[in-house]
Amino acid sequence: MTEAKQHDFEQGFELAPKFDANGLLSAVVVDADSRDVLMVAFMDSEALAKTRASGLAHFHSRSRGRLWLKGESSGNTMKVEELRIDCDQDAVVLLVRPAGPACHTGERSCFYRRLDGDRLERLPD
Repeated sequence: MTEAKQHDFEQGFELAPKFDANGLLSAVVVDADSRDVLMVAFMDSEALAKTRASGLAHFHSRSRGRLWLKGESSGNTMKVEELRIDCDQDAVVLLVRPAGPACHTGERSCFYRRLDGDRLERLPD
């Protein structure tokens, strides 16, 4: 890509997601109110399209190899308030309003521990 085209791509306004070799984008899910990071997942073109069409967070499950609606079995869906795409369009941030815990463990966020030396320490609630 020429420097001029790269600039237009990075500074422009046309959605042109840059999926990786596996057809995925990194997706960081953030609480729309607290701005806490709730989870990190992946989206393929189908997940991105379903999310945009429905307003509910959809992802690509790498372990199951299929589309996944967050909360499809738990009921803990995520209403998407805003989608943000990074400069080179290979990652997305979803600002969401969660209807329950984000983590499959029942925790509000998947990031409920911090590294303390070589050990994990639970964050206070």
